Amino acid sequence: PPRHPRGQDPLWLGLIQQVALTFLRLLDVHTEVEEEEEKEEDSSFAQEQVAQVLRRLEGSSWPFSMVSHGSSPSLLEALSSDFLACKICLEQLQAPKTLPCLHTYCQDCLGQLADGSHIRCPECRETVPVPPEGVAAFKTNFFVNGLLDLVKARACGDLRAGKPACALCPLVGGTSAGGPATARCLDCADDLCQACADGHRCTRQTHTHRVVDLVGYRAGWYDEEARERQAAQCPQHPGEALRFLCQPCSQLLCRECRLDPHLDHPCLPLAEAVRARRPGLEELLAGVDSNLVELEAARRMEKEALARLREQAARVGTQVEEAAEGVLRALLAQKQEVLGQLRAHVEAAEEAARERLAELEGREQVARAAAAFARRVLSLGREAEILSLEGAIAQRLRQLQGCPWAPGPAPCLLPQLELHPGLLDKNCHLLQLSFEEQQPQKDGGKDGPGTQGGEESQSRREDAPKTERQGGVQPQARDGAQTPKEEKAQTTREDRVQTLEEDRAQIPHEDGGPQPHRGGRPNKKKKFKGRLKSISREPSPALGPNLDGSGLLPRPIFSCSFPTRMPGDKRSPRITGLCPFGPREILVADEQNRALKCFSLNGDYKGTVPVPEGCSPCSVAALQSAVAFSAGARLYLISPDGEVQWRRALSLSQASHAVAALPSGDRVAVSVAGHVEVYNMEGSLATRFIPGGKASRGLRALVFLTTSPQGHFVGSDWQQNSVVICDGLGQVVGEYKGPGLHGCQPGSVSVDKKGYIFLTLREVNKVVILDPKGSLLGDFLTAYHGLEKPRVTTMVDGRYLVVSLSNGTIHVFRVRSPDS
Repeated sequence: PPRHPRGQDPLWLGLIQQVALTFLRLLDVHTEVEEEEEKEEDSSFAQEQVAQVLRRLEGSSWPFSMVSHGSSPSLLEALSSDFLACKICLEQLQAPKTLPCLHTYCQDCLGQLADGSHIRCPECRETVPVPPEGVAAFKTNFFVNGLLDLVKARACGDLRAGKPACALCPLVGGTSAGGPATARCLDCADDLCQACADGHRCTRQTHTHRVVDLVGYRAGWYDEEARERQAAQCPQHPGEALRFLCQPCSQLLCRECRLDPHLDHPCLPLAEAVRARRPGLEELLAGVDSNLVELEAARRMEKEALARLREQAARVGTQVEEAAEGVLRALLAQKQEVLGQLRAHVEAAEEAARERLAELEGREQVARAAAAFARRVLSLGREAEILSLEGAIAQRLRQLQGCPWAPGPAPCLLPQLELHPGLLDKNCHLLQLSFEEQQPQKDGGKDGPGTQGGEESQSRREDAPKTERQGGVQPQARDGAQTPKEEKAQTTREDRVQTLEEDRAQIPHEDGGPQPHRGGRPNKKKKFKGRLKSISREPSPALGPNLDGSGLLPRPIFSCSFPTRMPGDKRSPRITGLCPFGPREILVADEQNRALKCFSLNGDYKGTVPVPEGCSPCSVAALQSAVAFSAGARLYLISPDGEVQWRRALSLSQASHAVAALPSGDRVAVSVAGHVEVYNMEGSLATRFIPGGKASRGLRALVFLTTSPQGHFVGSDWQQNSVVICDGLGQVVGEYKGPGLHGCQPGSVSVDKKGYIFLTLREVNKVVILDPKGSLLGDFLTAYHGLEKPRVTTMVDGRYLVVSLSNGTIHVFRVRSPDS
């Protein structure tokens, strides 16, 4: 058999081909690797449950309180009351003795109470001298003895497509369609079968051709080699390569074209033509390269200018924040000082008032008891009994008449707040901004003047923060007051405001209209000013400080936004209720589509909780293993699969009823006609109260309701136009109805894990924040954060505030605490 070189042995080539095919098949196998999403650890916030089991203590009346002034007691009242009981031994009187203060005790009890020659009355605390003969010498209360005789007498009675065909088989008498191709000749650009490829390598004309495997060719392994071996073909004469360039026509020619129409034209071979024209192209390329350098330098300067702008803006922003925080701290310190003075004054006044009240109550008690005793004796005693007690009664009554009844009116100093006029001046601007056109920097290495100008510009930028600290950013006085020269300061402030308005008028607008500019300015500066017109100068809303002045309040960090309308909805969503539902999930009450929809905090739709047919959920709350919602004038408790566990009828006098789950998760609260009803999981009424007690009956209308981790109830009262905080018994802990509501009715309320209250003001597109006792601290969300008619809110995991808008969109904000 003929011997072939190693590189052309058919067996060796077949082995290489099989290896290449196997390798390519492995490359075509795509393995999909699913990366697990990092699950954010949900830190569980332990919520302590403090069961407030407080019983209302009914004030016990005095023994003689049943006898009103001017009324005559009956004998039955005297016999059935504790009038005949000794206040020392609490037993029935034995040998009753009456002290000069007209209090009667047992003779033996007085004997044990006697301290030498004096006895202090256990009721009125009056010191009474003991007669020399002892306690037995005190007056015997024959009146009591007579009543005791009556009592004694009544004593019986809860792959691929198919392979291409060989191009040579039909030419050598093979199959008409050709066998399956397994190789390709890079010089001929033909696909060959295995037999034709072997023969192609053996013929004298084609043994120098490069034959490669078809799979590798298709994979792109031989692209560069094929490009080098294949010449450009003439489009008019197939099979002929382009070899010449016609200089007058600047056209590429093959041999046939060269002999026909371009025979008299001067032509050059391609290689020689390239050598002749390369210098001109290189010269043009060098010019473009120089332009590219200039463009790159301009782009770099533009970026540097933008970086300087951002740096300066960040510096000024920091100065504004520091100045504002300083003013807020000073104002807060004054607030604490004034509140401390007010608290001390009230405490001192209350202490003095308590002392006076105690004295008056003691005197009133003594006088009332003496009068009651005398009235009983006169109405129920016999003649002998009246006469025997007449001297003591008359002496006591004269003694009581001689005592001054009122100690005189005590001085009462009412506190009054005086505000500095500067705080009420709308033209008082503590913080102002001025805008200066930025000077372009020149390269300091080119000439001296450029370096000097750069240093001056840098010096002006370094001096700018100092000027702002000393001027526009710094408040006028430490306590926010104006300087003594008020007229001059007012004139200066008005000039600064006018200058600021003129500067703002010169800032380019987005309409691209002509803007006034100073003469002699180069065009580059106008272009630079035009690029600044898209930068927003809308200020971020300022937040109030904490009560202790240690830092700013929690700040909102936008997390995501998503719509709540699903493909099956027939109408636009109208969200009337939100509540947390499982880890990092919320339950949305869509009243318009009569559905309870479940979403994740990332906006993933999780399905619905079935509701009874015909119900339009209004407010919703999630319990441990159930969902409570109000619809019309009914309160429903259903399981997650929609099974109704119980329903309760509510008052028809209220259009909607707010529902909130207690922190324990086993009870649900609902607002009904101004009061709050709490139901357990079995549907039994656990408690019912009116915020503020019975005195507030008919004066409350809680439209929104929520609970705090501390166990308090927070509601929006539309009748009082306030936010009220009360405990589980209805006692009001705090209430806010100040100007921070902007004249709006308070909307939805939510409470975070620290007790801060987030109140929605729909009319002004705001969510304000209040402290746990109801004091307004500042704005939390505004239209700057994308709020447009916010409707209801809820707090998830104590750190995510979910806000629904009137168009059915939901915004999620992470509440970032100052110490995080």
